[in-house]
Amino acid sequence: MEKKDDKKKKVIRIDIRKIPEKKGFGIINIISMVVISLLITGAVVFFRNLNTKGDEVAISTIVTQISEKKYERIILKDDSVTLKLKGEGNVDKYVYALIPEGANFYQILADSQIDIKTMENDFYEPKIGITIGDILTFVLLGSGLILVYVMIKNMQASGGKIMDFGESKARLLFGKKTGVTFDDVAGIEEVKEELTEIVDFLKHPKKYIEAGARIPKGVLLTGAPGTGKTLLAKAVAGEAGVPFFHTSGSEFEEMLVGAGASRVRDLFKKARSASPCIIFIDEIDAVAKKRGTVLHSGAGEQTLNQILVEMDGLEGRENMIVLAATNRPDVLDPAILRPGRFDRTVVVHMPDCKGRKAILDVHAKNKVFEKSVNLDLLAKKTVGYSGADLENLLNEAAIMAAREDRKKINQEDIMEAYLKVKLGRKKKGDKEGDDIKKTAYHEAGHAIVAKFTEGADPVEQVSVISRGMSGGVTVYLPEKDTTFLFKKQMLAWLKTGVAGRVAEELFLGDISTGASNDIEHITAVAKEMVMQYGMSEKLGMVKYGDMEETKHLGYTYGGGREYSEKTAETIDQEVKKLVDEAYEYSKKLLKEKSEYVEKLVNMLLEKEVVTREEFDALF
Repeated sequence: MEKKDDKKKKVIRIDIRKIPEKKGFGIINIISMVVISLLITGAVVFFRNLNTKGDEVAISTIVTQISEKKYERIILKDDSVTLKLKGEGNVDKYVYALIPEGANFYQILADSQIDIKTMENDFYEPKIGITIGDILTFVLLGSGLILVYVMIKNMQASGGKIMDFGESKARLLFGKKTGVTFDDVAGIEEVKEELTEIVDFLKHPKKYIEAGARIPKGVLLTGAPGTGKTLLAKAVAGEAGVPFFHTSGSEFEEMLVGAGASRVRDLFKKARSASPCIIFIDEIDAVAKKRGTVLHSGAGEQTLNQILVEMDGLEGRENMIVLAATNRPDVLDPAILRPGRFDRTVVVHMPDCKGRKAILDVHAKNKVFEKSVNLDLLAKKTVGYSGADLENLLNEAAIMAAREDRKKINQEDIMEAYLKVKLGRKKKGDKEGDDIKKTAYHEAGHAIVAKFTEGADPVEQVSVISRGMSGGVTVYLPEKDTTFLFKKQMLAWLKTGVAGRVAEELFLGDISTGASNDIEHITAVAKEMVMQYGMSEKLGMVKYGDMEETKHLGYTYGGGREYSEKTAETIDQEVKKLVDEAYEYSKKLLKEKSEYVEKLVNMLLEKEVVTREEFDALF
């Protein structure tokens, strides 16, 4: 390229190849295209809203009008639903509601007990032909493809990753948005008191720092499934009003090596920028198993190591607390449990009778009961039930009431739900006479031995109605919650467990396969007595079986047996001895109390179900 100067008659040569390249020029164009596309999107949405017919109402109003059939036509779009109402004259009247993000309108109707199948027409309007939205979609898609192409080229030029697998998948909730406070958690008051310190620190960290106190960096919640560990973590965030990062151990797992560790780094990075905050890792045992064992993989160790490093790097001024929950604290690596990481372990126990009543009261708030319903009685009956079990029980009772078109839950619904959750659904259909008679003698054997055996749980109900996998049931109800099991109580379990088979042999002259569940149960109890609890005179106070955590001998996993063949033979002998002694005891007792067996059998053949009061009246 040449440029001539008239004054100096001098030729200036400009080499295009030497013009410096504007590196950001292409990206600027792409960003401009995306911005223009977004403006077009906004304009389209704006004009569509202008053309929307009728007034905006709540989605609940739409559902109510549909249930009351006050409409002529339903127009369902992707993000809204419009009703053409039954108006006067030739004037059409419309109302519309926006569908909540992520919600399904068909599911909303189903939850409101509106049967979609009874509606006259399919009211979803699909897109027909090419619309402005389609054109906009093509524009955005083209812009996106160009942008992805430029990003890939830039990443390849800089040696970066094409896709980022290391981003944390934790869900972020801000404070009160968890929707749960300590008022929603009942039955575990001691745990709530311990976690109140965490809430107070997040609200008032200065007073702890001035006193030289260090709040725990991590709190591990352990306990049986359904006891409320996740609920407690959400309640802490709700009470403190701070950001709440919710993730689980399995979300750190990835087929790519190093992805789990990268996600841990990303999670803690986000949490630091949002402090004070809470990180909650549910089911942490998925990534925090003991290292150096068959329970843990190499990639998993990288993730665990990164968690340990990040927790070590937390400083008191950052006001970050890591909460974690697990049902298996025995498999966790000791390094994660040491002070400075998870300083505090909070055991969430099964609720006692008072706690169960408080849990039932919480879950009963949104339900309507008849005056005859006694939740105190239900709390006494549900020994060993977790909070999740109790919530499920009341929900089943509500379903039964709704199925019969009743708005109030009665005591019969409660008791049927109790039996359904405990034993399974009642089976329909009549049994043949021989099956009923066999079942009656079998269940009578269990009940009579339990009545006359010291340490046995009282009989709550005897039934020949099939439930779940059983042909009949004998329901036992412990009189009180107990922390420890005594040998007398476990021997009573063996004696009542074998009594069904004994009754078949004595009164029917034959035995059946109906005792299969009993055999499985009594074998497990006898093995626990011998191998776990040191209740064998020959073997003494020694634990046999897979070794768990010990401080001096290390760890043994994989189902290996660490005792000799001679000891194994002795274990088999002791287990069989316990079962045989229980069998002989029940056989002798049922012979002596045969008149009560016959009375109970006759009642069962007549009524099918014998309650506790009717059973006690026999004696």
